[in-house]
Amino acid sequence: MKNLFFASLILFAFSSIAEAQQLKSPEGKFVMEFSLQNDGTPTYNLKYKNKEVIKTSKLGLELKDDKKSLLNDFTVVDSKTSTFDETWKPVWGEVDKIRNHYNELAVTLNQKGTDRQIVIRFRLFDDGLGFRYEFPTQKNLTYFIIKEERSQFAMAGDHTAFWIPGDYDTQEYDYTKSKLSEIRGLSEKAYTANVSQKNFSPTGVQTALMLKTNDGLYINLHEAALINYSCMHLNLDDKNMIFESWLTPDAKGDKGYMQAPSHSPWRTIMVSDDAREILASKMTYNLNDPSKIDDTSWIKPVKYIGVWWEMITGKSSWSYTNDFPTVQLGVSDFSKAKPNGTHGANNANVKKYIDFAAANGFDAVLVEGWNEGWEDWFGHSKDYVFDFVTPYPDFDVKGLHAYAKSKGVKIMMHHETSGSVRNYERHMDKAYQFMKDNGYDAVKSGYVGDILPRGENHYNQWIVNHYQYAIEKAADYKIMVNAHEAIRPTGIARTYPNLIGNESARGTEYQAFGGSKPNHVTVLPFTRLIGGPMDYTPGIFEMDISKMNPDNKSHVNSTIANQLALYVTMYSPLQMAADTPENYNRFPDAFQFIKDVAVDWSESKYIEAEPGDYVTVARKAKGTNNWFVGNVNGETPRTSNIDFSFLEKGKKYTATIYADAKDAHYKTNPQAYTIKKIAVTNKSKLSQLSAPGGGYAISIIETK
Repeated sequence: MKNLFFASLILFAFSSIAEAQQLKSPEGKFVMEFSLQNDGTPTYNLKYKNKEVIKTSKLGLELKDDKKSLLNDFTVVDSKTSTFDETWKPVWGEVDKIRNHYNELAVTLNQKGTDRQIVIRFRLFDDGLGFRYEFPTQKNLTYFIIKEERSQFAMAGDHTAFWIPGDYDTQEYDYTKSKLSEIRGLSEKAYTANVSQKNFSPTGVQTALMLKTNDGLYINLHEAALINYSCMHLNLDDKNMIFESWLTPDAKGDKGYMQAPSHSPWRTIMVSDDAREILASKMTYNLNDPSKIDDTSWIKPVKYIGVWWEMITGKSSWSYTNDFPTVQLGVSDFSKAKPNGTHGANNANVKKYIDFAAANGFDAVLVEGWNEGWEDWFGHSKDYVFDFVTPYPDFDVKGLHAYAKSKGVKIMMHHETSGSVRNYERHMDKAYQFMKDNGYDAVKSGYVGDILPRGENHYNQWIVNHYQYAIEKAADYKIMVNAHEAIRPTGIARTYPNLIGNESARGTEYQAFGGSKPNHVTVLPFTRLIGGPMDYTPGIFEMDISKMNPDNKSHVNSTIANQLALYVTMYSPLQMAADTPENYNRFPDAFQFIKDVAVDWSESKYIEAEPGDYVTVARKAKGTNNWFVGNVNGETPRTSNIDFSFLEKGKKYTATIYADAKDAHYKTNPQAYTIKKIAVTNKSKLSQLSAPGGGYAISIIETK
């Protein structure tokens, strides 16, 4: 009996090894192992430089109203390995070429008792792992409903995390830094008020999730290529330190309606012992399909200003009149209404912004509140809220277009949906054609408030498909999209590069809603920006909001030097100078950097980085030999040390350094800055003070 027992152990060990599949990254730093447990449950683990990153973790999907879910009883019927290596050129970006190099393992599994097949595909890059579920065409798995995806990410310790609470409707939270074991106790405090929100668990968090281990590994968990699927959150089993995927439900509580052949998004795990490599990774883009837009010549980076900040601060209003407590489009006669005197989108004010844009080299002017309906746009579950084509009486669409065109400036369209998604889709073709007829080639769309139809969330499969529909429809009209309050990006801008920006995080507007943490911008590059650029709307020079609106006592928790640095550290092909012309005219020497800084790059070098503490980036402006550097700092004053070895050998440059003054502080002295010019070469070095909530910005221009 004893010999039989040992023989069984040997046989079990042999069969386990036989089922295991190992995959190494191209340079060999990563090793991923796939295997089936004794009950046929698929699992994987991941190591980086022989350190355990992901302990053995289960994979699978729980199905609704199905006798057997896709969780266990699997056997391996096929496995294929391959290598892929290409270099592709993005339409816009931090760099002008991207290498896409990975080793792949595709494991085909057959389930006993159902004769169903799924494929789990792994791609291992030199910066991390991506995996997804694929559902081939087959007789026994055609239409099915996902009750929950059960992908696990078993942590190897009680890591430090930079997290925001899991929420089906918003990502607009300040980040909390804590141990994983502390998330439960801090969750309630981290869940601050928003106009639309729904949390699901005291240990639920959102991706991209940034982690740091006690022994210095940086780990980032996210997803890529979110198409026709629900957004993934992570729910932590804080007894065992295991994250498990948690999909966003629809109004019925279902988490995905699937039809084979199809596949899930990629689940991504980036790892490095150098935080700078997390920021430099292009793995998320590489897991998306190449551009489906053949002619991309109309897609161009944009630097813009806007009639926006004066509204956000409460100085001006989106609405035209105070006469109408309720509005019915096509019935309410605005020509007979008394103007309220605070409407920001009036002809004279818009012309002022156009003149300022033209005088200072900006491409476009965003105008919000130009169209009828803002008097009762929010909070009423109103379906027919906007028609996206009818202006208020004081906004001359054709006249302003002609005026802007004469100045060499575009006007940027604004489409606020108020969450009424069906209404937007009904009007979308007409709205986009209206844009083309009147010289608009970019739109900022918004999804403020609860989604209509009622009960739907901002991040479930149905609304994810709407956001994608809007991007693809816009491409038909050669329109660029900057979507606010939409799903956080997952690299889809590679496939549809007309998606030139998203908000989808706590942006600058919150500085006028009570303020954000002074280190917020040192966390965002490690989290929100992993999936794509953010329309963060930087460039605020007046930090005391009461000077804009005496009733608003908010304070912008940043220095002017920090605001300048954001144009480099917060990458986006769409950059706004968000403050008003009046405030820029008060600080013309500092404003010069915003005028000079590029929005499209051929090279990017991450010089210093530590999440929550500091980020320093150098970028080379595309088509030039000029560089720009940005440094943002957290709450502790710090001396930043950089060298200029990224500059071309043998060349001379003039560096203009916009820095915090010695006594600068985000709260007590935010407008204290210095500007100096020095000659530099690739052998030069710099030590520069960064104040609390501060930083510095440098323009480096080749000396002719």
